Formats: sequence, structure tokens, C-alpha cells
Amino acid sequence: MNLPRGPPPITISRMPTLTTHLYVVRHAWAEEPGPGVDDGARRLTKKGRRRFEEFVRHLRTSGMDVDLVATSPLVRARETAEILADVFHTRPPAVVDALAPAADWQALVEWTIHQDAEHVAWVGHMPCVARLVALSIGDGSAAVRMQKGAVASIRLDDGPGHPGELEWLATAGILAEG
Repeated sequence: MNLPRGPPPITISRMPTLTTHLYVVRHAWAEEPGPGVDDGARRLTKKGRRRFEEFVRHLRTSGMDVDLVATSPLVRARETAEILADVFHTRPPAVVDALAPAADWQALVEWTIHQDAEHVAWVGHMPCVARLVALSIGDGSAAVRMQKGAVASIRLDDGPGHPGELEWLATAGILAEG
């Protein structure tokens, strides 16, 4: 008797890790836009880079954990994502076109489902990151303000694509308070 050949069955030991925590991050402080300035090529300022790194280090010591970082292809988002990856000692950020301005939530959910990471960070731009937070908590009409460098922490008990719970939203302003 010949049995059909195909991919090996998925077993518990071969199942990808379910993403149970999502961090939505607005890129850090970048050069100002202006005439003749390519928006996609705007870089983080030195102060913006330093401030975001200090903020993310604080979040890490406060319990934030990141296994995988995805980023918009625009330079300021990529540089922000590289800081996250460095602080959390992850592999280099994955450039995901769905995080570019006019972010595609469904494509991001599908991409995230196929990753083997429990704690994922999406780095993007306003107003898209605010919309991504609202959609990730199951209320696409929620008004969410994301300042430059802000991080929203969303617990996903049922995984990406299902309504999660916004645990906290923090900005670098917490450093001045502490």
C-alpha cells in the first residue's frame, strides 16, 4: 500500500510560536520634512536616536521583551527598528512593506502569524500606527495618539488578528518623571 507523500505533519515540537504580545512603535524623532527633502530618506536626529535608545532601555528593564522587529522600509523607521533590535538582542529587523505609510493591517497580521516569535514589534508611521493599535484591540474607530518614539503594548491572548488588550502606551516623557 502506497501512502501519499507530502509535508511532514505539524507536531507540537514543530509548531511555530504563537505571537502573544505586540508592540506598535512610532518611529523616533527624525529630520524635519522640507522642500527638496525625500520623505523616505529622512534619518533620525542624533538627539532622537539617543533619546529613543534610552527610553527603550528603560522599557526593557521594566519588563518589555521583544523577539522580532518588523519595520517600514522608510529610513527613519528602519533606524528606529535597528535600535530596538540592538537593545533587545534580536536578529536584524525585517523590512515589511505593509508597515509603510498607509499600512496594511491584514497583511501585517498574516505576516506575523507566519513568524516564530512570541513578542513582536511593528515600527511605522503616524497616523498608521494609531490605526494599527486601534485595530489590534478590536476597535478600529478608537482614537489613539502616538507621539514620536511612542510604544503601545498589546496583549494578544488569541494571537494576531483577534482583539487584544492595550496594556500600556508609553512615551519618552516617562524618563523625565522617573
